[in-house]
Amino acid sequence: MKTFIGPRLRRLRQEHGQTQMQMAKALGISTSYVNLLEKNERSVSVPVLLKLFEAYGVDWRDIAEDDEATQLADIRAVLQSPIFEPDRPDLTQLRAALIHSPDLATCFLRLHSAYLAATDQLMTMAAAGDSDAEHVTTSPEAMVHDFFRRHHNYFHGLEIAAEAFWDGKRVAADDTYAALKERLLSKLGLRVRLVPVAEMPDTLREYDEDRREVLLSEGLDYPNRVFQLVHVAGLIEQADTLDKLLTKFGLDDQHGRARCRVELTNYFAAAVLMPYGPFLSEALASKYDFDHLATRFGVSFEQACHRATTLQRNGARGVPFFFLRIDKAGNVTKRFNSTDFHLAEYGGACPRLEVHTSFRTPGRIMPQFVEMPDNSQFFVFARTVDRPSFTRHAQDVRLAVAMGCAIEHVGAIGYAEGRSISDARMTKVGINCRICPRVKCDQRAHHAVVLSDTVDERRRGATRYAS
Repeated sequence: MKTFIGPRLRRLRQEHGQTQMQMAKALGISTSYVNLLEKNERSVSVPVLLKLFEAYGVDWRDIAEDDEATQLADIRAVLQSPIFEPDRPDLTQLRAALIHSPDLATCFLRLHSAYLAATDQLMTMAAAGDSDAEHVTTSPEAMVHDFFRRHHNYFHGLEIAAEAFWDGKRVAADDTYAALKERLLSKLGLRVRLVPVAEMPDTLREYDEDRREVLLSEGLDYPNRVFQLVHVAGLIEQADTLDKLLTKFGLDDQHGRARCRVELTNYFAAAVLMPYGPFLSEALASKYDFDHLATRFGVSFEQACHRATTLQRNGARGVPFFFLRIDKAGNVTKRFNSTDFHLAEYGGACPRLEVHTSFRTPGRIMPQFVEMPDNSQFFVFARTVDRPSFTRHAQDVRLAVAMGCAIEHVGAIGYAEGRSISDARMTKVGINCRICPRVKCDQRAHHAVVLSDTVDERRRGATRYAS
């Protein structure tokens, strides 16, 4: 596989204030070869990558990191907006842009993200009539999604740290809670105390640093008590690793940085409880039976689903999934993605997705074949998950999760067994109504933000937005 590093190499040279001749001398290659590398007219060789590490202290994995696939998927999704309809570039043009002008592509995606945020904010302001609304900002959730997306939903450093968590000891799933309490006390001097819901009515877990205590609510079930204890251990023990990851990403926003730290620590906790190798092997053997995986590793259904999205290690990849969680009002409350499927960021998810229907049949898998506006096809399955119920006044706290993969991976998914792709009915879906180009969809809830057809007052279509 050829690796092109032109823009990254040019940036590295400029950061060191060097000419191409000076860099060539440092790497032991010709000036013309440096010039060709910077223009992406030559792919970089392994010896040159190693020389870069020796001369500049640059990890070859950083400079050769392949963001092209993620950026390509993001740009293709963005270009489905109707505003680009007349002059939408083809795939060849997009690939060329990413190879020769990756910074321009990054700026384009950032601009489009700001455009969506501004549009959403303006629509909200218009609806509320609030002329004193704060300036438009990117939501912390969007920052988390972008952060994980940029890292391909995989963090090798956290995986390695998770593998070393038990210092080589084997801990049975039913002994994990006791082992964790003992580990927190011996390694970190932290005591774990289970407290009645009345003492922490609105809190599931609290780390009291001054009193060296971790307080857990009685409302947590066993898998979530375990998860919260590993989370606290990760928050403390992996502080330096978390800081380096966040600094490398250049995340300065206080709210976004805090949210990313929490999600990275959740990632670490999941990696401890569901070790990469064993979890991947069990997932493949069971054809991604998430009830089985949850039982096998002593975790919740949602935790097992989320973990499956992170199996993106080079040389040992699982099926690339996207993960979407919604509430009963259709709001997207969590999203992670290692596919080309573009997840809703603002507003609700597409109402044609069966994840909404799953609330009618709690606990049952709802499978579905879907097609996006760009004709890409996916297999999606959804199921409800229950949140902790503390009292009779807080019953039916239910959410729904959807997992999806590109259609070519459907053979690896047990939930698709007995379903023929050739005979499958593809449900036409979009990202969400505000930016979906399917004007005549009978589930449309909003006009598309841009270039929606003018309604013909003489004709009534399937909805009031179409004629």
